[in-house]
Amino acid sequence: MSDSGTPAAGPRDDRLRLFAFTSAEKRGEYLWVLRAFDHARANYVVLLHAGEIAEILGRIAGDDQAGRLAGAEITPLLEQLHLWGVLERSYDGTRAATLAEYRNRHFVYQFSQAGYQAFRAVEDVLGARLEDASLSRLALPDLLADMRELAEANRDADGDLIYRKLSRLDSTLSDMATRAAQFYLTLGDLVRTTEITPESFLAHKDALLTHMREFSSDLARYAPKLAEAIAAVEDTGIDRLVARAAASDERVFLTLHEREDDWRSRWSGLKHWFVADAGVSESDRLREGTMSAIAAVLSLLRRVTETRRGGVSRESQLRHLAGWFAATPTEDAAHALYQAVFDLGRPRHLSMLHPDADIIPESRSWWDAPPVEISRTLAETGRTPSPGLPGRVQRNDASIRRLREGQLAAQRARATAAKSLAGGGVYDRVLDEQETEVLLSLLNAALTARVPVSGRVGSSTGAENGVRLTLRPHDESTTVRTARGMLHLDRLQVSVQ
Repeated sequence: MSDSGTPAAGPRDDRLRLFAFTSAEKRGEYLWVLRAFDHARANYVVLLHAGEIAEILGRIAGDDQAGRLAGAEITPLLEQLHLWGVLERSYDGTRAATLAEYRNRHFVYQFSQAGYQAFRAVEDVLGARLEDASLSRLALPDLLADMRELAEANRDADGDLIYRKLSRLDSTLSDMATRAAQFYLTLGDLVRTTEITPESFLAHKDALLTHMREFSSDLARYAPKLAEAIAAVEDTGIDRLVARAAASDERVFLTLHEREDDWRSRWSGLKHWFVADAGVSESDRLREGTMSAIAAVLSLLRRVTETRRGGVSRESQLRHLAGWFAATPTEDAAHALYQAVFDLGRPRHLSMLHPDADIIPESRSWWDAPPVEISRTLAETGRTPSPGLPGRVQRNDASIRRLREGQLAAQRARATAAKSLAGGGVYDRVLDEQETEVLLSLLNAALTARVPVSGRVGSSTGAENGVRLTLRPHDESTTVRTARGMLHLDRLQVSVQ
């Protein structure tokens, strides 16, 4: 989360480092030290010394040997937790009884704000009972009552009551959504599992189906009423509602504008749950998911019932198979049964020449011949080793792009110079550097085309960028003025078109 309350663009290393103690080598010891801080915090004691932590662990660790730590063992753990940012360290000189103790610097530690949240998150995960999942249908009447009271509070301009009702609506709906998601995840695991215990499932099937049907019925009954209550709240003015809730919000580290944006976003989420601007609302999706879950549970019930009626289950199948293996008369028969049941392929046979072919004939079996060294690739995959793929070509895309851009710019400048030569000619003016470069290249092409034979040579041409240069014989020599100096053409005249 950023300081404004919005999720950050990427993971922050300083926050992720708070959970380093969960993967450290002494994670059990770190967790017990933090539990000692949490135990003291519950008794309104914040600052703790290593000796006090040892005393607390002696009372709460019980039989867990990882929690029975001495003060000398706890000190390096505290220092490491301080480096990770889980604990904050301060100096307490009042604990020194002698000058030597004062010089040894007594440190006391306490939870940092983010460190306590990281510890609580880990403890919540460790202490969660994932099988305790239920749908909160009793929250629907509370949502409807709070929504009606919210509309009345907005009409009366009671900002504090608006803030309390919006907070309660937000927390109630979030809890209902979280519990619904957890319930359907647990139910999905139950339906997909292949190790179904018929007794435990049949013992709870009636309560499970009743629970889902009552929730679906209450959701269908309360959804239209909640939609009407939301419309009544919006009729009182959402902008005034948001402004009053933000004014009563006590999050002092957020500006008023940020608090207004936060409450407007929360109200939009509340509304989308029961009133969909386009498509299906979240309550409709939840009701459809409940009906699908009921069908899945009924299908599972049918499978369990048929299994119990037929007397065939995975356990009974394995017991029969074990009996067949025990009753096989020979080892070959047991191998044949194993092959038929598990359908495992035969081992691959390798074919290669023995280095001492003149000593060991090819007709001799591999079982009798001395071993041959083979490569790991051939042994593991059955394929002969190869040099492998060529190494990856290192491309410098940035340099290639810069060179290409420079090339295109030079081509554009050359084309512009060629058009300037065609439009203004080469005489009675001074050609610039680009025009001179184009003229020289055209002259080179034209002079190369001239055939040096005896007699008079006719005109010749050279073309570039859509511009043609023509050299014609002339009675007198001509001169072209360029940025590089005077270009004298012996009895030749140049024309550019």
